[in-house]
Amino acid sequence: MITIRNEQVGDAPAIHAIHRAAFPTDVEARLVDRLRANGHACVPLVAEADTVLAGHVLFSPVSIADHPDCHSGLGLAPIGVLPSYQRAGIGSKLIVEGLATCRQAGYPFVVVLGHPAYYPRFGFRRASVLGLTNAYGADEAFMVMELSPGSLPAEGGLVKYGTEFAELG
Repeated sequence: MITIRNEQVGDAPAIHAIHRAAFPTDVEARLVDRLRANGHACVPLVAEADTVLAGHVLFSPVSIADHPDCHSGLGLAPIGVLPSYQRAGIGSKLIVEGLATCRQAGYPFVVVLGHPAYYPRFGFRRASVLGLTNAYGADEAFMVMELSPGSLPAEGGLVKYGTEFAELG
């Protein structure tokens, strides 16, 4: 059985281990640690499977440059699942629950930089269609979901992630 719950203080070492195991380097694990330390972990959720923390998703603040009214969006990143629990739907459950939590909390939009064939199933669409760009030069892989219709500026803009992303290269 898989249970999705909010991250708790004692979960940090297991979460670090999840991201370290799920990715080829420790960049994502360090990113989570930095976002948490700086108070920028807005919607941190974990997946428990068989009493093991098997997955983690984190949302953090993003803004749209030159649009001070669009400062309260979130970026979905990172999401990680222990290799032995991958392909069991845990990542999908974390994303669905995370997006529902973001919507309930009143966040207007969420962006993600990820696989263009995976994230549309959750309601994400190509951000460039709405005139949104990013500092990474990604096009197809950069997607957005409006949780509150009309929350994005009609003319688009540059989506800016927190400094923690740039600090880690």
